[in-house]
This record gives sequence, C-alpha cells and structure tokens, in this order.
Amino acid sequence: MMGLIRKYFNNARKPEGLLGKIMVSSMNRAHAEVSDWGMSHLKRISPADIAELGCGGGRNTVELLKRYPEAKVTALDHSEIAVRKTGRLNKEAISAGRCRVIQGDVSALPFETESFDLVTAFETVYFWQGLEESFREVFRVLRPGGLFLIVNETDGTDKKDEKWKNTIDGLEIYDRAQLICALEKAGFNGASADRDAMNHRLCVLAKKQG
Repeated sequence: MMGLIRKYFNNARKPEGLLGKIMVSSMNRAHAEVSDWGMSHLKRISPADIAELGCGGGRNTVELLKRYPEAKVTALDHSEIAVRKTGRLNKEAISAGRCRVIQGDVSALPFETESFDLVTAFETVYFWQGLEESFREVFRVLRPGGLFLIVNETDGTDKKDEKWKNTIDGLEIYDRAQLICALEKAGFNGASADRDAMNHRLCVLAKKQG
C-alpha cells in the first residue's frame, strides 16, 4: 500500500499512466486556492501574451484566460498527460486562437526571445532541474517590463516538508531567500516575496527591467 501511495505522489513530478491521469485531475482541485491567492498579487497589469509553465491539469490556464480576456495564453508541461488534459479543458480557447498547449522543458523553452509579458509557475519550481538556468530561460522569453510569478504551496519553513521530500523523488523545496537569490543570478532585479506564514504559502514576483 505504501508503495502505491509513493508511486502516486511521484506522479506530481511528471504525471504518467493511470496514476498520472488521477494526479492531474487532483491538481486542479488541490491547487486552486493557492493559485488564486498567488494571482491576486498581479495588480494593474494587462498582459497580451502569457506563458504558464508546468500547466498540470489546466485549471490555471482557464483562470488566466478568464482574468485577462484580451490575452493569449501558452501552456507548457513536460508531461504528455498534462498537455492532453489542459488541451481538453481549454478546447474552446484553443479553437478561438487564444490558447495553445505544448509539451516542453523549462530548461530549454521552445519560445523566441522576448515573447511574453507574463510568465507563471504554479506549484512547479520544486521539480525544475537547474533552478538558476531555468530562471535564465524565463528571463530570456520575457519582454522588458515583463513579470514572472512563482506560487508555492510551501515556503520552505514547514516541518512537514521533510516528509514530502522523502516521499517524492527529486523534490526540492525553496524558501524565499533561495528563490530571490536564484532570480537575481538569472538577471532579475528587485524580486519581492509575500509569505503567508499561517498556511506556509509563498508568492514571489520578479520583473525584467526594461
């Protein structure tokens, strides 16, 4: 039983097979509250082009399209199951030309330089290989003045984090200082963080200076 539970939670990194299908569906429910909390930090912006990295089950793609009705959203995930699920959930927006969903890796984003005004990463940087290098890729694809939003359900100070690190292979949990340091090394200046201490949630917002 414990082996099955471990196998299920390891699908958080790259959903595959039947357990992966269950995982991406559960992501939409489990991450909704923290994702909306993170989006509330985006004040007075009108992005034309948005990239959602690690789109999971596609719920946040729906929400971004709703919040920014003039924007186009590109959703990316390295899991084929996540890409298919996000595509099904956003099929109307895809048909309308407002959304595209592609499979890819954050360490080598398949986008042209300075393509986006907003890049988001909800509950995903825990699994990014080479955090600083991946942040450099985000910096590259952002336009001058563009924003990078990171939203994590844990802020690196929760005692429960160790249990998850022992359960999920390759999971790395960062605190705000670690994330801001990696962002600055990648080229971002003046990154800010909001930590919900009661719920151990973390939101980091970084701007690419024009």
